Amino acid sequence: MPEPQLIAPTVDVHSSFLAAMDEFRADGAEVTPRSNLARELRTWRTRWPTAEGFAEYVGTVGGIVYDERADGVVPMTTRWWVDGGSYLGRVTFRHHLTASLLTWGGHIGYAVRPGARRRGHATAMLRAALPIACHELGIDPVLVTCDAANTGSRKVIEACGGVFEDQRDEKLRYWIHAGTQVTHPHV
Repeated sequence: MPEPQLIAPTVDVHSSFLAAMDEFRADGAEVTPRSNLARELRTWRTRWPTAEGFAEYVGTVGGIVYDERADGVVPMTTRWWVDGGSYLGRVTFRHHLTASLLTWGGHIGYAVRPGARRRGHATAMLRAALPIACHELGIDPVLVTCDAANTGSRKVIEACGGVFEDQRDEKLRYWIHAGTQVTHPHV
């Protein structure tokens, strides 16, 4: 059986993507401040159900999404964590940091759909994302942040070689050198 992998967004996972977005909304992701996922839930959720709307969304998030904008949004690349035809989560790569991203978002953001959590997907996703950040996007070291209260995310980042730098507001900040990430078979 093939392992889940990070792929470019695709229309092939439409139904499982819709189910995942319903899970994220039920989990409160739509109101999370400063979240790309929350912004997309608010902006796209009425268009996702149609094949045309979903194809437009996939075309928008595939590849490099944004040029630098005045509102602080930096160029981003999105990959989806997919197992066969099932959407399990996403990784967003921010190509460089603004002052806000230096505190709040970092270079990489990731989200596992609620129904697939606590199965090792976040750790596997971040491990798979680091070579993309380093080799494809030229980002090294990589800044990854998490809420101070999010023990699970902290453990994921540390399992992937994250070195704690500091806490700013409620965010913990970790740097990972993509070429020296730590691998643990059972995290």
